[in-house]
Amino acid sequence: MSKIDPTARIADGAVIGDGSEIGPYCIIGPNVVIGANCKLIGHVTVIGHTSLGDGCVISPFAVLGGAPQDLSYKGEPTKLEIGSGCTIREGATMNVGTIKGGGLTRVGKGGYFMNNSHVGHDCVVGDNVIFATSATLGGHCEIGDAVYIGGLSAVHQFTRVGPYVMVGGVCGVRDDVIPYGLVNGQYAVLESLNLIGMKRRKFTRQRLATVRGFYQKLFHGPGTFAERLEAARPLAGEDPAIAEILDFIGKGKRPLCLPAIAK
Repeated sequence: MSKIDPTARIADGAVIGDGSEIGPYCIIGPNVVIGANCKLIGHVTVIGHTSLGDGCVISPFAVLGGAPQDLSYKGEPTKLEIGSGCTIREGATMNVGTIKGGGLTRVGKGGYFMNNSHVGHDCVVGDNVIFATSATLGGHCEIGDAVYIGGLSAVHQFTRVGPYVMVGGVCGVRDDVIPYGLVNGQYAVLESLNLIGMKRRKFTRQRLATVRGFYQKLFHGPGTFAERLEAARPLAGEDPAIAEILDFIGKGKRPLCLPAIAK
């Protein structure tokens, strides 16, 4: 059975999963689905067409499923889907999608969203991400698995951040970031590979050396970046991470985040 505090307001039509706890002064809208064994600590607002996966923990004053911060939105029944096992801390916000953006904001499983972080409309966020305090996504961003976004950093709308990326604190990310990249700076630049993250994901010394060699050729070799990219394409078969990076670049429609000295 679910445990619902008597001060909570649960609208008719809302679905609360078995074993979930709805704390004091929570507000749950009529189109909300809360999975099993979730815990809404108190003063949590979940509205819109929002679904929470099993085992999520939501801290006070988080607002999930609010209207997009987009002037085109006219109250359409767009959605927010949040995967299982997410921790969403105090004051964090996540918005439903817009019709023009596909109508869905999707957040993967196992994410940790610190206080005052924000996921904008129509974003797609992968699994096991960490958003530090006040990390912010504009609308339509694509964030890969296991990405870490540092405190007070903001990702510009429509920007892609590949999997296993580390974004430093107080960064403005305006351009697409390759998988396994490490970016830093007020206007983020690509500093290196996220070697610590790669080691945590059991990259062997040989794999690290192979991918680092590719990175150096692509971003610090002779010639223009376009020339180096063309020369690097045959290296895709040397390691799956290299193939992933090249595929990410090939699918891009926006500028790529480059090292400060890259041409």
